[in-house]
Amino acid sequence: MVRARGRTSCSSSGVHRPRPARLKDFPYVGIHRYSLRFATAARRRVFESVELGTAAIAQIQKTCADEQFAILAYCVMPDHVHLVIEGSCESSDLRRCAKLAKQRVEYVARKTFHVHHLWQKGYYERVLRSPEATEMAIRYVLDNPVRARLVARPSDYKLSGCARARVE
Repeated sequence: MVRARGRTSCSSSGVHRPRPARLKDFPYVGIHRYSLRFATAARRRVFESVELGTAAIAQIQKTCADEQFAILAYCVMPDHVHLVIEGSCESSDLRRCAKLAKQRVEYVARKTFHVHHLWQKGYYERVLRSPEATEMAIRYVLDNPVRARLVARPSDYKLSGCARARVE
């Protein structure tokens, strides 16, 4: 196991964590904001390909539009994807949106880039219950490439973006 900033990480040792559990009494349908992370299987660095990363963003944007979610921020890292999204109507279903987004990206990865078994099962989500939590999540997502030492400034990273609208 690898120890980083006081936490233990199993991802480098090949240990697969169980599928993340959802909040028991939360509906995941409606006008809510979420921070999501989809990890690649075995944390493979498949998104080092800018072309595949760009294709992934396009599929996620299409899915979010179809499923009535606004993308507040996104970042495609080499081995995972971060999203901050918000349901735009009472029928916006996070579980359906996340499932379809992963399926669509997987399909394009397989058909166009010959990448198979793209994702780990499940995804990590956090419900963002305040404008402050949302702003912090957006900053976290956009600063991710800087923390990973991929770029010096968030604006230098090609596979990230933000709606830049004020969150209320």
